[in-house]
Amino acid sequence: MTVRFERKHEPLAPYPIFVKRLVYSIGLALALIAVSLAFGVAGYHWIAGLHWIDSLLNASMILGGMGPVDTLNSDGAKVFAALYALYSGLLIIALMGILLTPIAHRALHRFHLDSDPDN
Repeated sequence: MTVRFERKHEPLAPYPIFVKRLVYSIGLALALIAVSLAFGVAGYHWIAGLHWIDSLLNASMILGGMGPVDTLNSDGAKVFAALYALYSGLLIIALMGILLTPIAHRALHRFHLDSDPDN
């Protein structure tokens, strides 16, 4: 599904359409979080050799920006943790863009409509 936003000279979308855009953005963000968490849990389990619950804890902490919990002993595990931490930081930035896009678009479109002398 692609989300089509109204153009510069089109009227502001009705509130129910705005809510659908928000729900779509939240759903997309949650899906990305779930896939990223699953990837992190699998990596910590199979690369670092942690138990599933410890893998979940470490992946959740890194994805949330808090940092790892367990000490990693192998070089492969440390490389995975470093790459996963970098990925997680970029994911947070992308998620903010995904979540704020409908809100920012509506605010800017409303501001444009209010300041347009032709309307």
